[in-house]
Amino acid sequence: MKITTLRKQLYQVVDSVLESGTPLEIERKGRKLLIVPIDRVKSRLARLKRRRAIIGNPDDLVKLKVYEWREPENLR
Repeated sequence: MKITTLRKQLYQVVDSVLESGTPLEIERKGRKLLIVPIDRVKSRLARLKRRRAIIGNPDDLVKLKVYEWREPENLR
């Protein structure tokens, strides 16, 4: 979308982006900008699916010695 079109339809465009959640790309002087609803912007870390990979107390791993690792017991 060109900036002139955005200027003419600003309120409609902003309402549309808020309703759909889809970012809108705007071009000005050969450069591009995005209008994005702020609640949809998340860091890459925040988008990761939470997984329970450690069973037990994670602090115990700090004190764990390699020679103490017993796979069947530690992977329950």
